[in-house]
Amino acid sequence: MRYRHSAGFGKRIEYYIIGLMLKEGLDCYMPLVDADGIDVVIKKSDGSFIEVQIKARSNDVKFGDAGLFAGMNHELRNNYFFVFYSERMETMWIMSSEEYLSECNTNKNGKNVGKRSIWINGKKKNTETNESEEYTKPRFEKYIATDFSKLDEIL
Repeated sequence: MRYRHSAGFGKRIEYYIIGLMLKEGLDCYMPLVDADGIDVVIKKSDGSFIEVQIKARSNDVKFGDAGLFAGMNHELRNNYFFVFYSERMETMWIMSSEEYLSECNTNKNGKNVGKRSIWINGKKKNTETNESEEYTKPRFEKYIATDFSKLDEIL
């Protein structure tokens, strides 16, 4: 059963995040085909549209990698956003295409040359519990989102 859980994790989280968007009153449209990295199109209050890609990391990833989103192909796109979600950290980050490109790293060599990665979290020892824990790196704290208002405010 573990394989079935991990195989469908990404799709389950997409529906979870889109469900939260709908609960907030966003007008969401889902493409019938998985093309061009678009998981949901949102109609903003001004009538314009934005495209959103949802990326998620499960509880099962190696400790320290809860906010690692790697091996992505991406070039600047207007009206395009990423919603990153870490199940273990119970945290969501929202970035525009431009913000993502300014924060990510691009592989310079190897088999994944040209692909982009972003490592949003770090790990440290909690001084009170003496346990290791994952946390959002300070430079990414500005992208933490508890709702989807950023998607309607920008542009």
